[in-house]
Amino acid sequence: MASPIVAASTLATDPPSNPAALLEAETGALSVGPLPSAGAGTIRLSLIIPTYNESKNIGAMVQQLTTVLDKAFGAAYEIIVVDDDSPDRTWEAAQALTTRFPTLKVMRRQHERGLSSAVVRGWQAARGELLGVIDGDLQHPPDIVPALWSEIERGADVAIASRHVEGGGVSEWSLIRRIISRSAQVLGLLILPNTVGRVSDPMTGFFMLRRVVIQDVLLRPLGYKILIEILGRGKVRWIAEVPYVFRERVDGESKLTSQVYVDYIRHLLRLRIARLPIERFLRFGIVGLSGVVVDMGLLFVLSDPSMLGWGLTRSKLLGSEVAIVNNFLWNDIWTFGDIAKRQIGWRQRLRRFGKFQAICLAGLALNATLLNFQFNVLGMNRYVANGVAIAVVTGWNFWLNLKLSWRVAQPDAERTD
Repeated sequence: MASPIVAASTLATDPPSNPAALLEAETGALSVGPLPSAGAGTIRLSLIIPTYNESKNIGAMVQQLTTVLDKAFGAAYEIIVVDDDSPDRTWEAAQALTTRFPTLKVMRRQHERGLSSAVVRGWQAARGELLGVIDGDLQHPPDIVPALWSEIERGADVAIASRHVEGGGVSEWSLIRRIISRSAQVLGLLILPNTVGRVSDPMTGFFMLRRVVIQDVLLRPLGYKILIEILGRGKVRWIAEVPYVFRERVDGESKLTSQVYVDYIRHLLRLRIARLPIERFLRFGIVGLSGVVVDMGLLFVLSDPSMLGWGLTRSKLLGSEVAIVNNFLWNDIWTFGDIAKRQIGWRQRLRRFGKFQAICLAGLALNATLLNFQFNVLGMNRYVANGVAIAVVTGWNFWLNLKLSWRVAQPDAERTD
């Protein structure tokens, strides 16, 4: 049983007497490495408490956590308080507790700020195969931690504490705060439906995960919602949810400001952009340029008065069909080659070509309409008009082909929401 803690005012003046419990924050990239060999088999869970001006709460928080974790893990866990150099000297209050609670470590950050990055810096110093995070203001009940661990033991990659499953809830939130919280979740679903939609409470800051989920993954969190970063960039297959009731703060001030919501939106947009298959699109564009050469060349040979002099529409249709065959072959070999290799056989290839043809013909109808409008109505040069029409339908063709023609066996790592 952990020893009783002393008053916060005493903690703030007691000099730290356990230098080994003080951790130095890493700098540079926010990436969590593999389990340290020296800690393998000794630490099961590393639980991070990010703090800022929580000196009034940290003592009770640590005491409650150790009481719960001692029963669940024995000595095979560690608690890491990561403090952003709080004006109320939370880091010092936490340091004074380290002799009473040997599983407690403290990190004081003096050159970085932000809850999400504080969590990752704590994980970088962690020695556990399981990583977790819990707020330091007592709004997250510590007795939920064993339930999260139980879900991980059952095979979950990530276990979250949710306010929005049966048995969960909020204690005394006003109607306005409930509306704002739900609106933020809806916004997340609109921007990142396949990421945010995987959990009922994507804005929770209370969860546990296996180290391998984020091992060697470059994280770029922004603001307070670190879970969205994990879901967006981590290797997450199985997610479990455990209900909890969000408590009202007793001491200290809420960190919830308008800037938190601005950062949340920026974070969603950043992940949205990161989800875009840029490399595939560039390959698709290069293949498309080869098709432009074919298309333009045949258009010249077939329609130019100095050559065959055929009608513009007929020449365009024939040139475009040859370009479609050219583009399909190169896309199947190069742009989507990794996916095509999983769909072996001529029947599968013909099926992909059929979808590709249908999408491109729909794009061709749009292309021909734009070409004729620009050439016959606006009086544009036929080749300039054709180039503009091709550019307009390129995005159409890429997106639908990504979703339909080569959709089967599309790698999970390239979810595009």
